[in-house]
Amino acid sequence: MTLSLIAEQMLNGVQLGVMLFLMSAGLTLVFGIMNFINLTHGSLYMIGAFAGAATQAATGSFLLAILVAPLAAAVAGLALESALLRRFYGRDHLDQVLVTFGSILALNEATRMVFGLTPLRMNLPPALSGHVDIFGIPYPAFRLAILITGLIVAGLLYLVIMRTRIGMWVRAGASNRPIASAMGVNVPLVFAALFGAGAALAGLAGVMAGPILSVQVGMGEPILILALVVTVIGGVGSIRGALVAALLVGVVDTLGRVLLTPALGSMAIFVMMAAILAFRPKGLFPAHG
Repeated sequence: MTLSLIAEQMLNGVQLGVMLFLMSAGLTLVFGIMNFINLTHGSLYMIGAFAGAATQAATGSFLLAILVAPLAAAVAGLALESALLRRFYGRDHLDQVLVTFGSILALNEATRMVFGLTPLRMNLPPALSGHVDIFGIPYPAFRLAILITGLIVAGLLYLVIMRTRIGMWVRAGASNRPIASAMGVNVPLVFAALFGAGAALAGLAGVMAGPILSVQVGMGEPILILALVVTVIGGVGSIRGALVAALLVGVVDTLGRVLLTPALGSMAIFVMMAAILAFRPKGLFPAHG
């Protein structure tokens, strides 16, 4: 195996890590700040992918698909949150797992009824269909665009959560809801907005994955497992932890599949998680100390 091939696979691992970050950022915020286990996050990823694929098929515009997909996922997430999930915020985690798992099954069947069983394909935009030379390595421009998009989103999320009044409201509501409400913070509205933002990030990840993977019913479950691993490794509620853990998981998974076998590569992720949790039980960068 040549050095250039290993370098290319490293870039692929970083790109996968950034994709996982887009998926897991909303999951870790909802879990860490709202203390709610949202297994439907993978279904929102699927809804974003289907919305993007349908938009591109109807209009031929990938840019419009990128705009519509997060919006569709956010609307679906807000509808699900207001109609069902908010009733389980104060319930036991087992109740939350059961209701969100049931929601996965319902959303999968609803998507199958609308779009059928045939997987959809998204075409690469012409501007991103070529390759970019990175230190002598020809790398797909679209994968590079995913990488850059994820890093920009990571920076913006950190600024919003840690440096803005909205982020202060979110952190206050997570720390002590009664006191935050007494100080004038509309905690239910803030939490609904946070849930919608997390759903939009999942939809963005779905539409960005569309040209690389086939858009099909059930596509959210495999990436949900990896997103949960990222959330646990990085530290629940930590954006910085989610980014670092996503990059670790992406690189380990990609290099493991190339240097070892696909099965051993997948196993390496969970071995890494067990090793990290043995020394850092709360993850690499826990949000709550």
